[in-house]
Amino acid sequence: MVFEASRAKAIDKLNDFTEQNLTDYSKLRNFDFGTSNRSNVSCLSPYITHGVISELEVIDKSLKRFSFSKSEKFIQEVLWRVYWKGWLELRPNVWSDYLIDLDKIKSEFKNNQNYLNAIEGKTNVDCFNQWVIELKENNYLHNHTRMWFASIWIFTLELPWQLGAEFFMQHLYDGDPASNTLGWRWVAGVQTQGKHYLASEWNINKFTNNRFKNIKLNENAPPVFSDKNYSISKKNFLNFEILEDKTLLIFENNLTFEFSDFKEHNFKKILLVSNETNRTIKLSEKVLRFKANLLKDQKIRLEEKSINCETININDLKNITEEVYALYPTVGENVDFIQNNKLQNIKFLYRKLDQFSWQYCNKGFFNFKNYIPKIIACFN
Repeated sequence: MVFEASRAKAIDKLNDFTEQNLTDYSKLRNFDFGTSNRSNVSCLSPYITHGVISELEVIDKSLKRFSFSKSEKFIQEVLWRVYWKGWLELRPNVWSDYLIDLDKIKSEFKNNQNYLNAIEGKTNVDCFNQWVIELKENNYLHNHTRMWFASIWIFTLELPWQLGAEFFMQHLYDGDPASNTLGWRWVAGVQTQGKHYLASEWNINKFTNNRFKNIKLNENAPPVFSDKNYSISKKNFLNFEILEDKTLLIFENNLTFEFSDFKEHNFKKILLVSNETNRTIKLSEKVLRFKANLLKDQKIRLEEKSINCETININDLKNITEEVYALYPTVGENVDFIQNNKLQNIKFLYRKLDQFSWQYCNKGFFNFKNYIPKIIACFN
């Protein structure tokens, strides 16, 4: 599996998938055939996560190929990330509490042999060990496999979900705080209280075409208990008036300015913000390199359009005294940096898709799903 860090390659993947494999997506999407055959899924998530291509681009391409009814399941999966981000935006304390819990648990488990065996792929569960290798080598796992992996981590290996979520974030090219943290919470049974996901031998056998043998799992574990409840924060996600001749900041999640909602505005300069060191969760070298190369690719495309731009380290934001705009980086490490350093001169600009969609993220995804036709109609 190869994820080349360029928009051109992302567009190629999108075109190939919609033309050749989208028609069978709903039927085949849950199968993990192994790293040599990923044609049944799009593998676009590393690019969507970084805004190299947008959800709306992917949806538009799909609808030009097939009707909504034929591509509905794929469109739902594309919009899961929009939903997760909106859900977390309305409950940002879920992220901050996760980091607090993680800090405590890491000190407790740093010398725990079961934990060390898990992250090295040396457990007594062979399929899990192979997925650890795959994650580190390819920086990607099939979505169904992520669920199995998390379930085995939590209920068979009996390790804290917080450590598993950190492990994924360290190695996944498409890792983002919302989808990753909330996905692990969901498997554990704390996202939807009392409803957890238990991996089973028959399910893994069926959807991997019996690639693994003698899978011994705890298939009767109770869900993880949490006494924390999170109320919804009141946010409006309104944009400030955009004045001419101002600087714009772009973080790692919005790396296609030339196709963004703000492309027509005259910014005097664009600063591409690199964050390699100011992270609570230390990312692997491969993930940091992927992000750095995507930033370079965006810079090249901006320069081709004669847009004044440069790449800066996130620490340099402390030295900016003038008022600047920023494409909103969403709840996570970059927002944490801005808030922790009280950088009040940064005015966030929100995508229209997020502004419209996040109002429907106050409940579960099945409620959000009912509004997907409305969301699409608003933008198509």
